[in-house]
Amino acid sequence: MGHASDRKLLKEFEALYPDPRSELNFSSDYQLIVSVILSAQCTDKKVNEVTPQLFSTYPSFEALSKAMLPKLEKSIRPINYYRSKAKNLLSMAKVVHEKHHDKLPRSRSELEELAGVGRKTASVILSQLGIEPALAVDTHVFRVARRLHLASSEKRDEVEQQLRERFPKEIWHHLHHWLIFHGRRVCKAQRPACEQCAVAVFCPSRQSSTIKKAS
Repeated sequence: MGHASDRKLLKEFEALYPDPRSELNFSSDYQLIVSVILSAQCTDKKVNEVTPQLFSTYPSFEALSKAMLPKLEKSIRPINYYRSKAKNLLSMAKVVHEKHHDKLPRSRSELEELAGVGRKTASVILSQLGIEPALAVDTHVFRVARRLHLASSEKRDEVEQQLRERFPKEIWHHLHHWLIFHGRRVCKAQRPACEQCAVAVFCPSRQSSTIKKAS
């Protein structure tokens, strides 16, 4: 990390968000993957409202693998795209139960074979469980990284690569959450609160008044 401004930016993020961790509520590998699958294009708050009853009804991969699809759909109905997510959860649970003996896979390739798990979701899981350094790029990370000119590509996988090359892997986990928090609370897609932004001094988009809607 050779940019002096990057070091200052990270220090500011650390001061702003001293507890950089997932806002999803989970207490096991099973609950983690279910929550992350549900969180795609949905707020963590909404996921946290749905999962307590869901985990009570289906407390394990095995229990979820035996769910009836209509009942499962009803259980997660408040979640965006609940029909497709219900199918993915059911398929994922069956594979983990039957192929992996109720143990969540620990490799990226095996995770990405599961329904509802793409690169971003696998990265979140691998990072959260401390299996490997990973930097998941969701809509907030993508938007804030580009506005701050930490990355320039219009493709998410390339933004991920640019961030990985720019910052040491030891801080990828924290950086992921810092960018998410800032995107949710300050640097919003439609109306970024630039006048209230503590890192505006580091932001070329703010300084040039050319903030683009990069959501």
